[in-house]
Amino acid sequence: MTASPVAAPTLTSRLVNGLLSIKPLFNWAKGQARTLMINRAAEIGVDWLGRVKTFMAEDLSAELAAVEDPQLVYPDYYLRPFHAYDAGNLSWEAATEVEVAAYAVHARIWPDAGAQGDPRLRQSYHQVLQERIPALPQRILDLGCSVGMSTFALQDLYPQAEVLGLDLSPYFLAVGNIRAKEQQRQVQWIHAPAESSGLPAASFDLVSACLLFHELPQSAAQAVLEEARRLLKPGGYFALMDMNPASPVYAQMSPAILTLLKSTEPYLDQYFSLDIAQTLEQAGFEDITLQPNTPRHRVIVARAS
Repeated sequence: MTASPVAAPTLTSRLVNGLLSIKPLFNWAKGQARTLMINRAAEIGVDWLGRVKTFMAEDLSAELAAVEDPQLVYPDYYLRPFHAYDAGNLSWEAATEVEVAAYAVHARIWPDAGAQGDPRLRQSYHQVLQERIPALPQRILDLGCSVGMSTFALQDLYPQAEVLGLDLSPYFLAVGNIRAKEQQRQVQWIHAPAESSGLPAASFDLVSACLLFHELPQSAAQAVLEEARRLLKPGGYFALMDMNPASPVYAQMSPAILTLLKSTEPYLDQYFSLDIAQTLEQAGFEDITLQPNTPRHRVIVARAS
């Protein structure tokens, strides 16, 4: 097993936490973070407002009804504000802006990335998967699939496989379904918590989680890994790609930018302090590898024992 870096909150981080506990400062910070992303999207030629307007012209209520489990009870951790949205991921505003926000957020991973930052990020993840997973998976589950960007990318990488997308937000899944129809794709969407999917045990060759774990408290992260192990066939693989706590980018981040980041990511400290390799081992995984794939992200691949 490769030990995973664990980052305790720095003095700056603790100071930022204190500032964000003051409601007016928190509201100001999340508003600034949102404005920054919209402006950055414009800089790289992504029409944020136009794309949202296109989604809002759809019959969203019908799309929601097609994917939502109305009996689902949301865990408390999911009901907090996320990404500058008071309703978190349970809103049309969040769902219709995910894709354009991803392009804006990932535009500066590399100096020359621009609008290609997001696809390049996903390609760097998939390159590691191809290096670490010897056999072609036939059945794949995309945990925390959001609006399907990661799901569609996995379909392109493994065209022989059946790929299912699971997310806790029915709004995200509804937008994902719109995008699937636009691209003439077939995807089975699952509205369920990643820690309690309701899917049959030992039914997948690969479980993937792309940019999910930094949005989870540690208790939920542990439960998600245990569920992933349950869902995998013996010898199947779990893989995640997410922020790298060991990256100098985060250690050297200015207090102002860190304040904006943490105003949109309530569980960032818990993610950075999680020993993911140890937690994977406890969940029943082996052959655990951690590998940076960008200046600020890492890929973790583990095999179900």
